[in-house]
Amino acid sequence: MVIFMRDFVAEMGQDQTKQQIEKGLKLYQSNDTEKALYVWMKVLRKTSDPGGKFRVLGCLITAHSEMGKYKEMLQYSLAQINTAREMEDPDYLTEGYLNLARSNEKLCEFQKTVSYCETCLNMQGTTVSLQLNGQVCLSMGNAYLGISVFQKALVSYEKALRYAHNNDDKMLECRVCCSLGNFYIQLKDYEKALFFPCKAAELVNDYGKGWSLKYRAMSQYHMSVAYRKLMRLPDAMECCEVICEVKEHLVVGHLSHLGECLREDILSVVNESMKIALQHGDRPLQALCLLNFADIHRCQKDVDKAFPRYESSMCIMSEIGNRLGQASIYVGVGKCWILQKEYDKALDSMQRAHDLAEAIGNKLCILKVHSLCEGIYRSKEQQDELREQVVKFLQCVEELELYCGMCGESIGERNQQLQALPCSHIFHLKCLQTNGTKGCPKCHRSSMKLGFV
Repeated sequence: MVIFMRDFVAEMGQDQTKQQIEKGLKLYQSNDTEKALYVWMKVLRKTSDPGGKFRVLGCLITAHSEMGKYKEMLQYSLAQINTAREMEDPDYLTEGYLNLARSNEKLCEFQKTVSYCETCLNMQGTTVSLQLNGQVCLSMGNAYLGISVFQKALVSYEKALRYAHNNDDKMLECRVCCSLGNFYIQLKDYEKALFFPCKAAELVNDYGKGWSLKYRAMSQYHMSVAYRKLMRLPDAMECCEVICEVKEHLVVGHLSHLGECLREDILSVVNESMKIALQHGDRPLQALCLLNFADIHRCQKDVDKAFPRYESSMCIMSEIGNRLGQASIYVGVGKCWILQKEYDKALDSMQRAHDLAEAIGNKLCILKVHSLCEGIYRSKEQQDELREQVVKFLQCVEELELYCGMCGESIGERNQQLQALPCSHIFHLKCLQTNGTKGCPKCHRSSMKLGFV
């Protein structure tokens, strides 16, 4: 009888924990984040159920990720993995390591992300953990892209897409398409960079009725970046701006972060992604939108509007710990100084970008800095510094292997159509079309069927 009562009380406790977690989720989905966090923290303090503790930690991880509180996200991920170890359940362990990987990815600790993803993929779990493998491959692809290892990034994205298709996981497919858009932005195939976020937007329209609005915002943001790179600036602005009325209470709490530059147009023309970010307190998305606005203004040679937007974006990027984003801002600021022929200020910005990129291992950003510094020293007619930058630039190109294995010309120097083979080696599309062979010139695999990505 005592054992029965003890089991009954335990089951009651588990039911109450589940009800409170669901209560928090409803609050969170209605944008009442503070109350949701309060409910979940209360559950975390009181529950003795390991399964309930694991689930509520998962909710806290997701919430802090979307708020851009990545250090707190990491702390909850560490607590979750400790809970999973106590339970000795491979499915929980896989999910825990995935959240650890995501936390480190957000903090630009890309080597750690790869390591945790590999741990996930090596776990001998059940069907549940196998379904997470697509998300693991996506996170691994993002990490490899963060350290500019392009072939491995592409291999990971292709695996993630296969998992998405095999499991009919449209949300995962949408996220992978956005990451592929970013991949081709970096390699300067802007047609593909536009194609994939457009595909993501189609998925949102066709299947995303019950999805979080962040998926729509994410696809819109990546489309706008691609339009900007194609110098279709009106399309970029049309994509990221919609005429809408924003209730004052949605804006007031955020204007200090957006900067004075948005006060003049926030009530009449608002970035659609920014609007969603404001509604959901999505600080990382706000920072990206501000950076995109700044880059658009820079492309229009309107540096007076670009500078304050870079500054506002930097405030958020620094707050959340996105060092790769900070490096991108310094590059953009440096380009603005170049437009104004303020070369010493430009060099200062480039050095800051270089230091951040070197710390996180992003070789492509380092290459961009050397390329821009080369142009600056050429303008300043400083031959010794110019030669030094040329040497460093060529070393980066060699390390990144950014050249076509057929024609030998560089990849990523200008907008060109690229094509990946099934082995994930990348070539100029025109080279594959005109110099077709029976195998990949790099690894000599026999299949020459063009890959989807």
